Amino acid sequence: MFDSLGWALGQAFQPSFDDLSAPLIDVTFCVLDLETTGGSPANCEITEIGAVKHRSGDLLGSFQTLVDPGLPIPPSITILTGITEAMVIDAPKIERALPTFLEFVGDSVIVGHNVRFDMSFLNAAAVRLGYGRLENATVDTAALARRMMRPEVRNLRLQTLAAHFRSPTTPNHRALEDAKATAHVFHGLLERVGSLGVTNLDDLLQLPRARGSSHYGKIELTKDLPRRPGVYIFNDRHGTPIYVGKASNLRARVRQYFYGDKRRTIANLMRELDSVEHIVCPTTLEAEITELRLIHAHRPRYNRRSRPPKTSHFVKLTKERYPRLSVVRTVREDGIAYLGPFRSKRSADLVVAAIWDALPIRRCSGRPGTRSGKCAGAQLGVALCPCDGTQGQVEYGAIVNRLIDGIEGNPALLLDPLADRMTDLARRQRFEEAGWLRDRHDALARALEAKRGWVALSGAGLIELESDDGSRVLVDQGMFVESRPPGAPQGLWDSDSEDRETSPVPANVQTAEEVATIWRWLSASSVKIVDSSGPLFLPVAPVERLTPASRSAA
Repeated sequence: MFDSLGWALGQAFQPSFDDLSAPLIDVTFCVLDLETTGGSPANCEITEIGAVKHRSGDLLGSFQTLVDPGLPIPPSITILTGITEAMVIDAPKIERALPTFLEFVGDSVIVGHNVRFDMSFLNAAAVRLGYGRLENATVDTAALARRMMRPEVRNLRLQTLAAHFRSPTTPNHRALEDAKATAHVFHGLLERVGSLGVTNLDDLLQLPRARGSSHYGKIELTKDLPRRPGVYIFNDRHGTPIYVGKASNLRARVRQYFYGDKRRTIANLMRELDSVEHIVCPTTLEAEITELRLIHAHRPRYNRRSRPPKTSHFVKLTKERYPRLSVVRTVREDGIAYLGPFRSKRSADLVVAAIWDALPIRRCSGRPGTRSGKCAGAQLGVALCPCDGTQGQVEYGAIVNRLIDGIEGNPALLLDPLADRMTDLARRQRFEEAGWLRDRHDALARALEAKRGWVALSGAGLIELESDDGSRVLVDQGMFVESRPPGAPQGLWDSDSEDRETSPVPANVQTAEEVATIWRWLSASSVKIVDSSGPLFLPVAPVERLTPASRSAA
């Protein structure tokens, strides 16, 4: 039935990252073809299976068997393939043929001409017999030819392509002969795609998705990119960075831009692209930090969402007899507590509104005792007001202390009143107002979490962290210093650490984003602290986010 070296029966094969990045010369390809009683696996069956197995251009084995479909073969199919009912009467049924064929295929990459048709019949049979769908990677020679051969050939039929590549086997609608012809066409196409820098399996699997992109010729700019974590920089013809991004696999990520992305911004980006630079980073964290620093340094015009603002905004609790909230652009010693920085005044105002909803802190800015009556907030009953001079400092001081405690140690003092009001509004079907409170709750929770991350990291001095892959990172007062590969000696290493005075919040958005990135990475369960020059501690009470049920109710 088949001629091969003896193949282990493969379970469902899911290609790993290493499998997909394997050089094509090391990949085993199984080129197959099926003959069937019709066009749909829902009501038709397989009548013949043929396949050849290749690696490095060498034939490893072949497989051929007729299959008893268990139903009549239509005359039109007999005329097309030459397979009659008399020929399959003694052939094995699919229940016997499929296990042997799956053993032959193993974990190889399946190749076929219009391979989706063949895979639909194989998967239908495999699922019906309890094997599950085949998870092998697939390559379609018709899709590759559409990418590489037009308008060189008049059509993409197997017979036309086989004649063009001078296949020694002529397709004749018999499974093994068609599989051999497809294999010859496939090897001819591999020679073509090599000119585009396609040398690994992941490149080959992505190639058909290019769909005739007008800028596909620039994919040659990616030929020297490694399959490692790092940062890539797109430059225009003047050498100016126009986009900066990070990737766990530089080559795979950058080449995705050439595979027919129809977004207008991507088309404009590819039109201006003239060169690609890259920086390899030992860890994904270093790649994220390097990306942030490059974006803030160059402000590339296509990094619109992550491009830094021209100025930062902070929410300050003023240092007065009756403190109030104020949005400012600098951090000075004239405040009791700070939150931020925020990318825009609108974001800062949202946090101010959240605190106003949580506590009756004063909303006016006049000097106490200078008015004959209370301000609007006090008249509405939503704020305490010292305007008319009747507000006691002791009562107001309790509110201020509650606010400071909520910012510094117990966020529930600020977040729980918002969550309770939101739930009450949703219960009364005042959904628009509940939605406003939900957004304010989220903004305040993010600000509180960012502040505690900054306080913890900046106060701990030098910290050495280790990820699950053994790589280590050195952080100095909340700022990334450098990475170490797995296997390096443990312990804090030399660093130009400065004994800086700790600020209540980061000085700008760039610093805040870097600290937040490190804080998220540190919060992952797979990261552990190896060493620290100072104490790293957090308040006992966590920052509680809204539950999915609460969010949907709002």
